[in-house]
Amino acid sequence: MAVASTSDSEVSGRPVASLDELYQAFDDLSIEGGWHQRSPALWDQPRKSLLPHGWKYSDVKPILAAAGDLVDQDMSDRRNVTLTNPAEGNTFPTVRTLVAAYQLIRPGEAAKAHRHTPSALRIILEGHGTYTVVQGERVEMRPGDVVLTPSWLWHEHAQMSTSSGDCYWVDILDVPLVHLLETMFFERLPGDFQGEVEDLDEAPIVFRWEDSVARLEIATAPAHGMSEQEIELGAPALRTIALHMQQMSAGFVSATSRTTSNSVFTVLEGRGRTEADGTTIEWSRGDVVAIPAWRPYRHVVSENARLVRASDEPLMAALGLLRTETLQASHRSRRE
Repeated sequence: MAVASTSDSEVSGRPVASLDELYQAFDDLSIEGGWHQRSPALWDQPRKSLLPHGWKYSDVKPILAAAGDLVDQDMSDRRNVTLTNPAEGNTFPTVRTLVAAYQLIRPGEAAKAHRHTPSALRIILEGHGTYTVVQGERVEMRPGDVVLTPSWLWHEHAQMSTSSGDCYWVDILDVPLVHLLETMFFERLPGDFQGEVEDLDEAPIVFRWEDSVARLEIATAPAHGMSEQEIELGAPALRTIALHMQQMSAGFVSATSRTTSNSVFTVLEGRGRTEADGTTIEWSRGDVVAIPAWRPYRHVVSENARLVRASDEPLMAALGLLRTETLQASHRSRRE
């Protein structure tokens, strides 16, 4: 092996005679020594950054209703509020790879067609007479339905002027993941709305509430113990987002589990609480609960409940990074 000459260890024509001078040279060149990292690049398990957190639909709905009066479609044709994780320094994601939002549309309003690389879905909370058009297929969105908008498909939505009330839903998108990968593309449709439209009652992009309930009623208990019955919507629903609908009866206490996948829960029925890494989140119909990766959590159910879990499991599985641990088995509450 060749021995470096004196000139090889010179920086700007001068020899590097001390560690301080060496580290100053690192800074000047924006490099770092593996033995001198200011913070480690490897650690024994996932670090905690974003927080377990919940949002109450009863808190957000009046704010959206006020926005309905103050924010017209000239300001924004999609009236929504983002659920930003309250961890210090966070400005957008709900969990690391996903963002959730509540959205409102009023009778006679229409959101113009666009497309984007992030995948998206909607979980309808209330309202009738609203429809979406995805790549020329128009389907009605009804309470309890889960509606998909896969990546880079044209989509728009509207509520008929004859509808009697506002429509509210939860949006979940993988925008934070797309931001991280720096693959964001967005495009508006020339002419604003899709021309050739086919009306459908059923379509691959929509999971009807009544169908999901019927499947849940005959579903067996999942091995992971996080619910009493569970079904998957799609296989998976989207390339980066899996959807599971969970059913739990009053008195059920789920297993305590942790997983490397990030999760966002939307409550469609029932009441209970989620205990996540020392934080207790009370929930009821319409609420949203964020559980970041590798935080131990369990559900404690006080009233028969159905929840939709959106997670990045397909992404983690594809990368070989999906891990799940059960820390405590499920059981029935002694207070039943």
